[in-house]
Amino acid sequence: MGYTYNKNYLIKDDKPWFPVMGEFHYSRYRDDLWEESLRKMKAGGVTVVATYAFWIHHEEEESVYDFTGCRNVGKFLAICKKLDLPVFLRIGPWCHGEVRNGGFPDWLLEKQIPLRCDDSAYLALARRYWEALYQQVKGQMYEDSGPVIGIQIENEYGHVGGQTGEAGEQHMRTLQKMAKEIGFCVPLYTATGWGGAVTGGMLPVMAGYCEAPWDSRLTELEANENYVFTGNRNDTLVANDHHVSEQLTFDPAEFPYLTAELGGGLQPTEHRRPVPVGTDIGAMSLTKLGSGVAMLGYYMYHGGTNPKGKFSTLEESKATGYPNNVSVLSYDFRAPIRQFGQVSDTYKEIKLLALFAKDFGQDLVTLPAEIDLVGVDPEDMHTLRLSWRHDDDHGYVFFNNYQRKRRMDAHNGVTLEGRCKEAPVEFPKLDLLPGSYGFFPYHFREGDGELLSANATPLCRLRGEDGTSCVVFYGDWDPAFVWKDEKHFPVLHLDRERALQAWTVTLDREYLILSDDYVWEEDGKLHIEGGKETVIRCYPKLKDFSVLPDGFEACGLDHEFTLYRRREKAEDTRVTVTEGTVGEDSRIYNLKITSPETWRDTILSLDFGGDKIEIFRDGEMLTDSYYTGEPVQISLRYFDFPQELQVKIYPLKEDAPRFLERWPQMKDGCACELYGVGVKNLVW
Repeated sequence: MGYTYNKNYLIKDDKPWFPVMGEFHYSRYRDDLWEESLRKMKAGGVTVVATYAFWIHHEEEESVYDFTGCRNVGKFLAICKKLDLPVFLRIGPWCHGEVRNGGFPDWLLEKQIPLRCDDSAYLALARRYWEALYQQVKGQMYEDSGPVIGIQIENEYGHVGGQTGEAGEQHMRTLQKMAKEIGFCVPLYTATGWGGAVTGGMLPVMAGYCEAPWDSRLTELEANENYVFTGNRNDTLVANDHHVSEQLTFDPAEFPYLTAELGGGLQPTEHRRPVPVGTDIGAMSLTKLGSGVAMLGYYMYHGGTNPKGKFSTLEESKATGYPNNVSVLSYDFRAPIRQFGQVSDTYKEIKLLALFAKDFGQDLVTLPAEIDLVGVDPEDMHTLRLSWRHDDDHGYVFFNNYQRKRRMDAHNGVTLEGRCKEAPVEFPKLDLLPGSYGFFPYHFREGDGELLSANATPLCRLRGEDGTSCVVFYGDWDPAFVWKDEKHFPVLHLDRERALQAWTVTLDREYLILSDDYVWEEDGKLHIEGGKETVIRCYPKLKDFSVLPDGFEACGLDHEFTLYRRREKAEDTRVTVTEGTVGEDSRIYNLKITSPETWRDTILSLDFGGDKIEIFRDGEMLTDSYYTGEPVQISLRYFDFPQELQVKIYPLKEDAPRFLERWPQMKDGCACELYGVGVKNLVW
C-alpha cells in the first residue's frame, strides 16, 4: 500500500496512478483564502498540490523565522489534508520560482561561502533552515498519515547553477540524505531533470512551456517543439537564458515520464511578454499525453502575489544579478487560476484532461506511446501529427493540428486508425481543421459494453445509484459510436463548448453540471459562482432540490439537462475614474468605487496602454503588471473592498526594447493611458 513507481508509471495502493499536479505557492496568497482556492483546484481535477518553501520568505533575517500568515506552511498542509489533496513539497534550498536570489536570503549571499555544493558551512546553514521548516510541518509527512507524499530536492541543479557531473550528483545525494535525517521522510523524492540537470538518482520530473519570456530575443520565436509528439522529454527552451543542453543525465527508460513544470501560463518579463491562451496550454498538454506522459504537472496552476519583504522586494531582478526583470508584486503567471482566484480559459482546457485522468487515467497510464513520425519539424504545417497509446487489444489515437502562433493545414476526409494486435480499427471519416486537437478511444469498455470506436473523446464517468455508469463524451464531430454488439453502456455527448463548462459533483450520486462559472460541492451542498443572472444545467435532474444555494429555481429543460436559475437584484458596482497628476514619467488616475454588500467579490479589469501599471491604496502598492495587450485584473475582495484606488501608468515608447504580441495605440510615439475599467460582480 502507499506510493511507489515502476519504469512506466506511478503506483498508489498497488494500482496504476495518473495524477494531475498543480503548483500553488502558499506564501504568495492570503492564508484565509487557501481552502477556497484548494477546493477550486480540486474541482478542476487536480489530484496533487505542489508548493515551494522559499527560504527567503521564512528567514529573510538570519535566525529570525517567520511562519505566520501567508507563510504558515503547517496550516496550508493541514488544509490539504482536510481536502484529501496529497502534496509535493519543494524544499530547495535553492528554488528559483522568480524569487529574489532564487529563494536564498541576502544574508546567505553576504557570507561569501560556496553555495549549492557540499561545503560544510553551506550545508550547516541549509540544515538549520530545513530543521526550522520541518518543525512547522512535523506530523504532515505521509508516514504520519499526513498529506506530504513527495519531496523535491533543489531545482534545475547543474542546469541553472550548481555543479555538474559526479560532484553535482553527490551534492544531490547529500541533500536527500540530510532531508531524511531531519525527518522529511516520504515515499517519493524528485529532482528536476531537464536541461542537463543532475538528479542524484531521484525520480526525475520534466518541463515544457509554450513560449520563453526569459529568452533574450525580442522577436517571434521558432515554432515550439512541445506541439509535436515525441519521445524526447527535454525542453531546451527552459531557462535557456542560463544554459542549454539537449542531454539528460539519467536513463529515461528507467523512469516514468512525469512532468512537474508544464507551463500553466507564463510570467512576463520586462523585455518579453508573450500571452498564452487556453488552447495553447490545452494542445500542449494533449501532445504530452499522446507522447506517453504519466503525470501532468503544471507550473503555475494558481497565480499569486509576492509577499512584502522586511529589507527589500522579493522578486528576481537584474539588480540582484538575474538576467530578467519581472513584476515586483504580481505573480499572476496567466495561470489556470489567476492571481486573485479567477478561473481562466486555461483552467477549463486543463479540466477536460484532468477529469479524464481522474476516471480513466488508471488504464491510460499503463498504455505505452507509439509515435510513427519521429522528428517532425515544428515548422511543418502540412503533416498531420498522430500518436497512439495502446496495448494488444485497446487504446487511444491522438491527433494534433495545432501549433501556437502558426496556422496548420486542414486535413479533410481523414480516416483515423486504432492500432492493436489484431486487425486495426478504422474510424469513420472526419475533417480535421486547423487548430483542432484531441484523442479518440477504440475497444473502449465500460461494464458489459464495448465501444469499438467513436469520433469523440471521453470526459468523465457518472456513477448512478444503481451501480451503472454513464460515460460522457465530447467533441465537435458526429460521434459515430460503433458498438461491438447489442450490449451498450449509457453515453452522453457534448459539444466542446459545453464540455468546457462541465463540472462533476458528488451528492446522493454523481452529477454533471454545466456552468461558465465555478461550481463545487461542500458539506453536501452545491455552491455556484455567478453574477446577476446565473443559469446552470444539471444531468440528471437533482433528486434533492435543497442542495441548491438559496435563490435558485428550476426553469426548464435543455435536452437531457434540467435548468436552474438564480437572479440577483443588487445594484452594480460603480467605478468613477478621474485623472490626477500627469508627468513625463507617469500618469496617475484615481478610482472611486461603490460596491453593494450583496457581491462576494468584484473583479475590476483595467484596460491600459503603457509600459507597466501599478495599483495603490493609500500609498501602498497592491499589485503591478507589465503591459501585455490584455487588461489587468484586480479583486476588490482580496483587498477588503477598498473605496478608492490610485493607478499609476508608465509610458511605453514605440522604439522600446520589448517583445509584444500586441502593441498599444501610440500618440506621438508613446502610449500612457487608462482606456477603461470593466466590472464583473460575483456572488456564491
